Amino acid sequence: MVKRRRDRGVSAPGSTGGPLGTDVVRGTVRVDRRTKRLTKRLKPGDIAVIDHLDLDRVSAEALVACAPAAVVNASRSTSGRYPNLGPGILVDAGIPVLDDVGTELMTELTEGTAAALVGDRLQVGGADVATGRRLSADAVAADMEVARAGLSLQLEAFAANTMEYLRRERELLLDGVGVPDIRTDLDGRHVLIVVRGYHYKEDLVTLRPYVREYKPVLIGVDGGADAILEAGWKPDLIVGDMDSVSDSALRSGAEIVVHAYRDGRAPGLERVRSLGIDAVVFPATGTSEDVAMLLADDKGATLIAAVGTHVTLVEFLDKGRAGMASTFLTRLRVGGKLVDAKGVSRLYRSRVSDVQVLVLVLAGVLALVAALLVTPTGQAILAVTGARIEDAWAAVVGLLPGDGP
Repeated sequence: MVKRRRDRGVSAPGSTGGPLGTDVVRGTVRVDRRTKRLTKRLKPGDIAVIDHLDLDRVSAEALVACAPAAVVNASRSTSGRYPNLGPGILVDAGIPVLDDVGTELMTELTEGTAAALVGDRLQVGGADVATGRRLSADAVAADMEVARAGLSLQLEAFAANTMEYLRRERELLLDGVGVPDIRTDLDGRHVLIVVRGYHYKEDLVTLRPYVREYKPVLIGVDGGADAILEAGWKPDLIVGDMDSVSDSALRSGAEIVVHAYRDGRAPGLERVRSLGIDAVVFPATGTSEDVAMLLADDKGATLIAAVGTHVTLVEFLDKGRAGMASTFLTRLRVGGKLVDAKGVSRLYRSRVSDVQVLVLVLAGVLALVAALLVTPTGQAILAVTGARIEDAWAAVVGLLPGDGP
């Protein structure tokens, strides 16, 4: 349970106390260097301790969904490299953020410890264990202004990373060399690739009619497989390094493609095999969502719809890694087939409303009745039908208890 109060010079019983006018936020500490992994066990009222340089939008939204009492970041939530979106999302959600407290805290703090955030200090047992910078809306806005000034340098680095990736993976991108064989038949079919990214839940809702009619091959990228299950469907393929997908999704019967490093190392393969499941290994330098797209394209998919993937330059940079160059080039490679989920929902939206369909059905029924009334055969059918209805009604009335003679 989260306990918040504003100290006015008098400490509440059992509290750590705080300086005059300072908000005190208490909770149980949850520590993990990987934000994505931490959100799996983070509960409302916990204090999340992360080590996330340039906190991105997806990670921030995942933290907000867990409703922590506070977030303590060992690294700088905004380094100034580019205007990342994560810190603003946390602050706008009203979650206290203590920033840049030092990476040594990740090893000094024990999971499950009761702690309190007092101003710009994190305390355990009344003693300070870390000091940092409390983020406010004004502080985040100032950081964004500084970061925008450095955006041109990031664009230059992004371009250099793109050329380097093209040099290393030109055979895969241009000729499909290295794409493994799979059992799932994608040839001539639509494919829906689901990533737990930007607005994936809303997009899946809008795509229900599309999935119902076209029955695309459903590919979950790591945790995207769980998103498919949550939507009430079953994934056909699961692609990724297997660090964020649940065991239940892996056991769903989907074919598994483990994304491996270029040298063949596949850390996720051991986990899959420990569940008694066979898997295909796909060594590639890019991200798992890129691997899924390249796989779908190489195996003959006619259309690739993407949910939760990265589509804009800001989203590429917001991911905060050089590997996003692979995402850019992959989209150039499959661009003729690729469409964002929002585009699919807009294109697929039926031009005939439900009211129009109902009117059409009623008009058809009336036309049928009119046709029956003006033809001898129709009149005979209506007479027989009417007689049977009368007989059935009489039988029902005869079964009802009467008043007696």
